[in-house]
Amino acid sequence: MKPCIALAITIASIIFMPMCTPAAPQIQAKMVATPPTSGSNSYYVGNRAPLTPNPLIKLPATSVTPAGWLRKQLELEAEGFSGHLTEISPWCKFEGNAWVNPKGEGHSGWEEMPYWLKGFVSLGYAVQDKRIIDESKKWIDGILSTQRPDGYFGTQGNLDASDIWPNMIVLYALRTYYEATSDQRIIPFMLRYFHWMYSLPDDKLLPGGWQNARGGDNLDHIYWLYNHTGEEWLLELAKRNHERTDDWTNGIASWHGVNFAQGFREPAQYYQQTKDPKFLQATQRNLKTMMDIYGQVPGGLFGADENCRDGYFDPRQATETCTMAEFMFSDEMLTSITGSTSWADHCETVAFNSLPASMTPDLKALHYLTAPNMVQCDRGNKAPGLQNGGDMLSFNPYNYRCCQHNIAFAWPYFSEYLWMATRDNGIAAVIYAPSKVKAKVAGGETVHITENTNYPFDESITFVFTIAKPTKFPFMMRIPGWCSAPKLNLNGTAVTVAKGAKGWVVINRIWKTGDKLVLTLPMEISIKTWQKNNNCVSVYRGPLAYSLKIDENWKKFDTESPKWPGYEVFPTTPWNYGLIIDQKNPAASFKVVRKTGTISAQPFTPQAAPITITAKGKRIPEWKQDANGLVETVPKSPVVSSQPTETITLIPMGCARLRISAFPQIAAK
Repeated sequence: MKPCIALAITIASIIFMPMCTPAAPQIQAKMVATPPTSGSNSYYVGNRAPLTPNPLIKLPATSVTPAGWLRKQLELEAEGFSGHLTEISPWCKFEGNAWVNPKGEGHSGWEEMPYWLKGFVSLGYAVQDKRIIDESKKWIDGILSTQRPDGYFGTQGNLDASDIWPNMIVLYALRTYYEATSDQRIIPFMLRYFHWMYSLPDDKLLPGGWQNARGGDNLDHIYWLYNHTGEEWLLELAKRNHERTDDWTNGIASWHGVNFAQGFREPAQYYQQTKDPKFLQATQRNLKTMMDIYGQVPGGLFGADENCRDGYFDPRQATETCTMAEFMFSDEMLTSITGSTSWADHCETVAFNSLPASMTPDLKALHYLTAPNMVQCDRGNKAPGLQNGGDMLSFNPYNYRCCQHNIAFAWPYFSEYLWMATRDNGIAAVIYAPSKVKAKVAGGETVHITENTNYPFDESITFVFTIAKPTKFPFMMRIPGWCSAPKLNLNGTAVTVAKGAKGWVVINRIWKTGDKLVLTLPMEISIKTWQKNNNCVSVYRGPLAYSLKIDENWKKFDTESPKWPGYEVFPTTPWNYGLIIDQKNPAASFKVVRKTGTISAQPFTPQAAPITITAKGKRIPEWKQDANGLVETVPKSPVVSSQPTETITLIPMGCARLRISAFPQIAAK
């Protein structure tokens, strides 16, 4: 063939060749039960050998910036009683306080100030509040001045009593401060303290009191310090600490509500050192045992007002506000240790459904106890329906000594644990809320990820990536246990996620600035029947349980200062309704109503609830309040009612200070 002819054929073949668009690169996503435990994160301190590798590693305190409704909770806290306890609480007066006296002498030397400071430090860095940061540093400096030559720090009274429980709380404040500032005084300070503890004979180590039930807090500090220093003697101390802690491995060691919320996790913590699965199983068994008996209610908590009592498990039984904060922290810790999504699911349940209603919407007052069914928050005595006599339910910034201080860390720690690092130098979205995270990934590149969402009120969560150069790293997202059909979309292209998939969805790709990943978690109506509580039912949509909307009459009362009043709350509309439910198709009995426009900065109020549900119900006249104003136990379902059918409104449980969240079922005609 002549060259000119060959050239002509070649040109013609090019001209008339069918035009083929290159296939778009397939987006790879896979599901895993837990994040990987192999490898070692290059930038964040996780478990070092011989401890079991933790699949999720906490980021430093300043890594996460809360946004949207979550930031508003923290700002309200800073403006509210937690941010101003030095004005309100005698235990938080700096002048003459034993915690900042080099000799450990003075007033208020036990748990109250440490409880508050633990949250106050974290709060300051969460919202970058200069007043709080400066004030908390003054306390930190004072505490550091109390360390003695033998390593002990703190108050003389606690030393005389061989009580290191308050010191455990203080160490959390010091750790947050270290994460935020890298202050080089902290780790040597902690080493000297734990070396003092190491030198104690066994009969002086955790000899009694709260420290026995809550020894898991001390174990957490020992492992944290070991991971930062590698000092092997700390592992021997950890073993002794476990042996001297109340025995949570062989059963529930304490039925006190707060003790349980802190203590049930201790075996799983110790599992990190032993690698014996019986310790993980013990923690799981502890939780199941408690919830099977006293936790047959919505909201993620259990009846312990203040201790669990035989026969007291109705939805009117309440839980200390302290327990909410400690339960959430246990969930956060266990998520890191195990990588199981179930712990993060439970943390959200408590945070979204129970925590908001423990305080006034402006976070300027709280009450001691909160119950799923609670229709009057007054100052009257509710014993023996509730265990403790006296005022347990009114909202008061001065009252409820332990909860008044301890609640300060609930929202700040929640914010810190929204995101965690993975051992393969990736990043995980663990708990969902509007936020931004800044973290090192892959070869050391810093990625900024903005999480835009109205979750838990909305199904859609959008992640927007900013990074200096395109970088490959794994990005993980938790699929909540309640979600059966998650959806993913990356830069406008659908990403296949197996239907019914559980665990974590992972995308390992080259990420670049401007990438937009949308996770949709479809929320469906579901009904939970509490068979052990007279077959009452609760209504759920996604992570939220729903309560009857009860109109509220707030009555102010005087406290020690006009600036910080107290409130009682009384119902002005009927509350004693049972639900009419289509047994063949329960979800069809309800209609979801979405409020139009931008959600309120503070959505946890009856008026601002972004989502409501309408239902059909009938009043049950014989279901009343008892002589003390406490709602009577829920009637056994099904209940026959001759009252007319009414349309009633349900609001998210966290929006309802007055609430019926576990309903009787009305008998079919």
